[in-house]
Amino acid sequence: MKRCLIIDDSRVIRRVASRIVEDLGFEAEEAENGDVALKASKIRMPDIVLVDRDMPVMDGLTFIKELRKLPQGKNVFTVFCTVGNEPADIQEALDAGIDEYIMKPFDSEIVRSKFQILGILR
Repeated sequence: MKRCLIIDDSRVIRRVASRIVEDLGFEAEEAENGDVALKASKIRMPDIVLVDRDMPVMDGLTFIKELRKLPQGKNVFTVFCTVGNEPADIQEALDAGIDEYIMKPFDSEIVRSKFQILGILR
């Protein structure tokens, strides 16, 4: 079973996202910030991450940059989740190495469509 790491400082959002990805057939793991997520990724690399932009300790952009430096980090699908939709912010995230972008709030259909676009869900 493919594993999805959900990284968000909001416990509620992590729980909602976990339920969504589990309903799509993925194993869900949660992390409250990029630092915790990076440590978890070094132990067991996820197949996909849903990562919030703004978090304490380590934000989403820094996490993506650090993930991509890891030996298997370039193979992980990354979906950036944020409330901002400024073109400069989106470009910054693309430059950091994200694969897709989701606006908050999101629902199961949005997540499903992004996973389909990435080719990890039919």
